[in-house]
Amino acid sequence: MLPDKKELIIKTATQLFAEKGYEGTSIRDLATAAGVNIAMVNYYFGSKDKLFEAMVEHKSVFIREKLEEIASDNSTTDIEKIDLIIENYVFRFLSQPHYHRLIHQELMLKSREILHDKIINNFVKNTQIIIGIIKQGIRKKEFNKVDPELTFASIIGTINQIMLSKQMCITLINKEKDFDPYTNEDFKKRLLTHLKQIIHTHLLIK
Repeated sequence: MLPDKKELIIKTATQLFAEKGYEGTSIRDLATAAGVNIAMVNYYFGSKDKLFEAMVEHKSVFIREKLEEIASDNSTTDIEKIDLIIENYVFRFLSQPHYHRLIHQELMLKSREILHDKIINNFVKNTQIIIGIIKQGIRKKEFNKVDPELTFASIIGTINQIMLSKQMCITLINKEKDFDPYTNEDFKKRLLTHLKQIIHTHLLIK
């Protein structure tokens, strides 16, 4: 459990970085929004880069714990585990569109190499859990002999395409300009149904 003030700063940083971007957010902005002084931000993190790294780690650990919980649940089948993972990714991505676009931008630009590597390393730790479930299903002869890594890439790639641009998403699904795909419950269900249908057809032995 993080100290209350440290967790508050990370949550505030997540919101500001997502809204204003990394370059557009200063330590002073963060301190003011969190209701703390600059010295406290520096005490916990040392720099804006380190704060960004801590934010990425905090987010990654949260979803990793959820993935580990799903993977270790012996009461669910492997395909049920995959369904739960899809649900978690869809709901988390759609509920935080600005944050996920910010992370995507950092990966694309690669302007801060240490931070770029940190994001990749956290991503890999989480994906290995999912890939492990797929491999387990193959070993148990419940799943087809698919490519586990590219199967996960197909799931995350579909979600990322939706998150890339709100306007592009609206155009893709043929909706009006005032439609919000990230908050619309019917669209969430549509996306979940689509992904599960594809993955079930891809994985399950008939």
